[in-house]
Amino acid sequence: MNQAAVSIGPVLVVVLAGLLLLAVAAAVVGRLGVGRAVVFASLRAVVQLAAVSLLIAAVLRSWWATAAFITLMVVVAAATSGRRIGSWSFVRFTILPIVAGALPAGVLIVVAGTVPLTEVAVLPIAGILIGGAMTATSLSGRRALDELHGRYGEYEAALALGFLPRDAVLLVCRPTAGRALVPALDQTRTVGLVTLPGAFVGVLLGGGSAVQAGATQLIVLVALLAVEAIAVAVTIELVARGPLRRSEAA
Repeated sequence: MNQAAVSIGPVLVVVLAGLLLLAVAAAVVGRLGVGRAVVFASLRAVVQLAAVSLLIAAVLRSWWATAAFITLMVVVAAATSGRRIGSWSFVRFTILPIVAGALPAGVLIVVAGTVPLTEVAVLPIAGILIGGAMTATSLSGRRALDELHGRYGEYEAALALGFLPRDAVLLVCRPTAGRALVPALDQTRTVGLVTLPGAFVGVLLGGGSAVQAGATQLIVLVALLAVEAIAVAVTIELVARGPLRRSEAA
């Protein structure tokens, strides 16, 4: 057994249950209102990872299966962002910032040869980039619409002053929505000092050197900055132009 790998057995179940109880207790004591969401998300993660663990070996045997799995990732990410922003009807639009962010960065990484052109290398990189784009889309879209709702009077005042609707929305929403990049910026600034992120640890667990792990993590972090910046910019444009808009700000 790989000494660096997590041991599978009853102890793992007990530890996971303990961590879940700790999270729920913190949510209850802090009156955060997310206790059920924590339980549901954790149980869903167990089911999904169990299914993926069974499927991944088969998926990685074929480029067609890998491409289909990446497509599924994009669809699920778009659905998640659409729901987080406010409506399932937004899903057909949230797919745009996710693809616009993840696709060019992923293509550049693969075409440049920084990672091997193999299914086992491309799939996790795609997952990381799509996940980053999803988070940025959700945060920026929700922040923008909340800001527009709370400052709707300023939006109407800008219209009264002669601003075009798009420009009036951007005037109100753009500064706040840009804060969706704060987590990615903080992670990049503090990497190696505060955290050792997943890509770094993954390369080490896979037998790579510390230098290879550092290079891999650097590529991932800078790629995520590009991915999330593009996703935020596209999301804000969709809000400004109207496709991503709640009824009171339509």
